[in-house]
Order: sequence, then C-alpha cells, then structure tokens
Amino acid sequence: MNIQLLLDNLTNPALLFFVLGITAVMIRSDLRIPPNSSKFISLYLLFAIGFKGGQELAHSTFSWEIVFTILLGVLIAAVIPLYTFFILKSKLNIEDSGAIAAAYGSVSAVTFVTAASFLEVKELTYGGHMVAVMALMEAPAIVIGVMLIRFFNSEKNNAANIPQIVRHSFSNGSVLLILGSLVIGILASEEQAMGIKPFTTDIFKGFMAIFLLDMGIVSGRKLGDFMRSGWFTGVFAIIVPLINGCLVALLSQYVTTDVGNRFMMAVLASSASYIAVPAAMKIAVPKANPGLFIPMALAVTFPFNITFGMPVYFYLCTN
Repeated sequence: MNIQLLLDNLTNPALLFFVLGITAVMIRSDLRIPPNSSKFISLYLLFAIGFKGGQELAHSTFSWEIVFTILLGVLIAAVIPLYTFFILKSKLNIEDSGAIAAAYGSVSAVTFVTAASFLEVKELTYGGHMVAVMALMEAPAIVIGVMLIRFFNSEKNNAANIPQIVRHSFSNGSVLLILGSLVIGILASEEQAMGIKPFTTDIFKGFMAIFLLDMGIVSGRKLGDFMRSGWFTGVFAIIVPLINGCLVALLSQYVTTDVGNRFMMAVLASSASYIAVPAAMKIAVPKANPGLFIPMALAVTFPFNITFGMPVYFYLCTN
C-alpha cells in the first residue's frame, strides 16, 4: 500500500481529535463536552448518515445487481453481530458483547473513504449505490445488537418477551432516527434535500470531529478497562475483521463482477463503526463501556485494515 496514503489516513483530523480527547484525560485537563451537547451531536450524526444514505439510494439507477448488493450488505450487517455476540459473551458481559458485536456488524465511514482512495491509486471506481449500502448496513447491526442485549438481560431475569424486545429495539430513539432519516432521504427530492444540505453535509465532518473528541475523552477515562481486558479484545479486533473481509471478498462475486464494488463490500464487512454505533449505544445502552468498543474499532481494526487488510481483500477480489 502507498505509504503516503497510509500517512494521510493516520493524520485524519477526526482521528487526531480522538487522540486529543485521550490526551486530555491523560494530562488531567478539564476539557469536557457538556452532556446535552454530546447527546445532540450523537443524534445529529445518526440523522445525517441516514438521510444521505436515503438520498444516494433514491438517485441510484435501478438494477438487479444493486438490489442483490444491498441485500448482501444487509445480510452481512445482520449475521456478523449474531455470531460475534456469542464469541464475545464467553469473555465479556452482555452489554459490552452486544455493543462490540453491533460495532463490528456496522461500518466505518472513514474506512469507506480510505478504501475509495485505495481504488483511486489502482485507477478503479465503484458504484455510487455503495454509499447507500454503507448507510443501510448501519441500522441492522444496531438493531440486532440492542435486541441481543435486551433478550439476554430479560432471559437472565426470567422475563424474556421476544415481541416486546423487537418492538422496543425498533422504537429506540437512535434506531428510529437512523431508519426514519433513511426513509425521509429516499422520499425527499433533490431540490428539497439541497435546502438542508449545509446541515446534512457541509458541517458533518466538523461535528464528527467534536463527537470523536468527546469519545476520546470518554475512552480515555476508561482506557484502563481496555488494557485490563487482556489479549482477547485485541486479537478479536484483528482476526474477526480479517475473516469477515476475506469471506465477503469471495462471496461478493456471486452478486457483482465489478472489482471496485466487490472490494468496497469486503471493506465494509471488515470495518467497525466508531460513529453511528457509539452514538446509538450512548443512548440505547449506556451501561456498555465505550472504553472497549471504541479503542477496538478505532485504534486496532482501522489501522489494521488500511495497512494490511485492504491489500488482502483487493487480492482476493482480483484473483
């Protein structure tokens, strides 16, 4: 992989703001993001991601390849948290297992952008509908993660009620917002969407940077939890994404022959969310420890994917 591309990604402002948050805690700074502001930013990010995904989906030219690619993406986002939850539950508590499973079933927008740069170096392109696929993969993983947490907590209390768990999972504020925003994005015309574009697009990166600063502060306070978790979480954050990415790189050939689209699908499957899922879990499952799932996704999985994972996935898609 091009070393300059790697350096450019590692100096991404959003990532550096996350490091700043951790640094603030380490030097015992009084830097804080007010709780109400933090919650607003979380809701804003969910809204913007959902709305932009809906717009991309609305403007994509219909084809069966797009339909099957979307279905594969949704299936991946549902299956990964299901199988990873039970692996995680053998070592961690229910809340942390569900949050981490949701993060690894969901996707990373920054990794997606990095993958696009990787393809540019290779002089390849990908379909515009892949942005919609990325957005559609956010919600299923969050829903599955919340459902698993609530089901096993209810089962532990001898009060498991599956219909109620499903209803509560979909009616949860964070899940409802990203799904509702996606539908609104599909229904809104391009002219109507332009009216709120400054809010949904232009300021998105700025809010994402502040959100990651807040997550860095939160993670910094609980970084000891990640270090005390031992080898398991670190190994999981490397092996599971690699398996997911390799499997999807091979399976994607059955829904599309386009190398760029296959590569992007593999990258989405191997990435882990540190924006939408933390924003959702902060509201839906406050007991889940962000000092575990955010460092796993941001400090382990992301750099692994951009240095080693992407060349592997690309090789599988082209051979």
